[in-house]
Formats: sequence, structure tokens, C-alpha cells
Amino acid sequence: MNETPVIIENLRRRYGRLDAVSGLSLTVPRGSILALVGPNGAGKTTTLKVTVNLLRPSAGRATVLGKDSRRLNWRDFQRIGYVSENQRLPEFMTVRQFLNFCQTLYPAWDAAFAGELRRQFDLADDDRLLGHLSRGMRMKAALLSSLAYRPRLLVLDEPFSGLDAVVREEVSRAILQFVRDEDWTILITSHDIDEIERLADRVAIMREGALTVNESVESLQARFRRVQVTLPAAAPLTVGWPREFLRVEQNGARLAFITSAYESDEKLRTALPANSQVESLTMPLREIYIALNQTN
Repeated sequence: MNETPVIIENLRRRYGRLDAVSGLSLTVPRGSILALVGPNGAGKTTTLKVTVNLLRPSAGRATVLGKDSRRLNWRDFQRIGYVSENQRLPEFMTVRQFLNFCQTLYPAWDAAFAGELRRQFDLADDDRLLGHLSRGMRMKAALLSSLAYRPRLLVLDEPFSGLDAVVREEVSRAILQFVRDEDWTILITSHDIDEIERLADRVAIMREGALTVNESVESLQARFRRVQVTLPAAAPLTVGWPREFLRVEQNGARLAFITSAYESDEKLRTALPANSQVESLTMPLREIYIALNQTN
């Protein structure tokens, strides 16, 4: 099976006069983890819902596992996992009953794999009611139910929302260990940029329904640098810095900014007064994300 798991082409989704998603085009390569990030209302969840046919596109289309998302059927969903922060589980069921029910829906359900996940997620006590579990434990139960049949595509909508640090670590470790070992593909949204940096191969940043950035985490961290400069004593106050210099601050001989087009310290010096001393520092993804969403 060689199809590209997700191809989104000029996707638009309207609610009345509001464009929740506007002309979005995106490809999720097989075996990759792509994160959709952005502020509330950016259109991330709407994009995921269109992808798994919970919403119909107003224009454009999404192709999922080689098929138009509007034509996905129950057989296709046996190859797709979906977990959402707002997902409702049957709270009147025990963990055992819930997983037994899910097993009947998926011919590819791997009982041994499910048992391994139960032990890892501390869900071996199968007689607890789902309604009595903490939010973190319910999220682990939902994730287990979407992993046990080894889906080709896993769609995760804010899986870390409201989870404490220990549970986030367990969920992240499971995603990395099992998904990458199985060559699965993940499309994930999250406000937890630190976890995204750890998990994702690529980051797609959305704002007001449109895509503003779509590239690998490695590429982003290569081209963004926090720069500190000591200017020569005679250097005048400068205005009109290059557009790739973001959040420029100058205090006397001290100059600080973020560059979005880093190549080398030597190349930076060509845009600065002669004899400037330059120090460039790598940036975590969180700082890059903030810089991209703030104006100078």
C-alpha cells in the first residue's frame, strides 16, 4: 500500500459567512508525524474533521488513504484511528467492556498488542467504569482503542489537553514507540508546542483558516536564530533592518533580534555595521512559534 495518507487540496469550509478554513493545501507523507498548530479559531480542528468526514468541505477536497474523504465508509475507518479531546466514551461501560466492544468492530484488532498497551497505560484493571476514570486515563483508553487495530493513519485532536505531565509523557512515549516502529502516519493538533517539537517531523502553522508555514521541524530550527550583537562604538542608530530580522531591539551598542533566514554568522555580519560582534543561538520550537505569531 503506497498511497499518500492525506492530501488536502484548496480546502475551504464555511460556517455561514465565516471561512473557518480558507484555501488550505497540505500533504501528509506516509510514515510522518505532521502537527497542525495555531491559535484557537485557526481552523485546525475543522481541518481534521473534514479529513475524517465528520464535516463536509464547502470547496476543495481531502484525499485520505487514496479515497475522497466524503466517500469514506466503515471499511475505511478500520484503517483510520481518531482521538479527540472532546471525544465522549460510554461512561457506563467498564474498560473491559469498552475494549471488547471495540474489538468486534475491527477485524485487525491485535489482542496481544492491546494487552501490551493496557499494561503500559496502567489499564490492566479492566473492571473500572470509564466514567470513574480520570481525564488522563480516559484519554489513554481512547488512544488504546484506536491503536489496537494498527491503523494506517492516526488523527489526534489535542490529545494532551488537560493532561498532567506524567500522563503526557506516557502518551508521547506510546506514540513514538508504537507509531514509528509500525511506520504509521499521524496528523495531530496541539497547543503543547514542547510535545510537538518532540514528536513531529513537520509543522504546519495555521492562522485565520490559512496555512502560514509548512516545513520540517529541522528546517525551521535551522533557519531561525536568536541573535545578540555588540555594535562598534561609532555605529549610528539604524532603522529599516532586513525583513527577516524579527523583534529588533537596540539599546545603545547592544542589538538583539531573531532572524528567520539564518545561514551563518558571517552572512549576518554583511547586514550589520562593520566590526560588529555577533552571537547566534538556536531556538526551541516554542520560541519560533511565538516569533512567527508576533509582529515587530
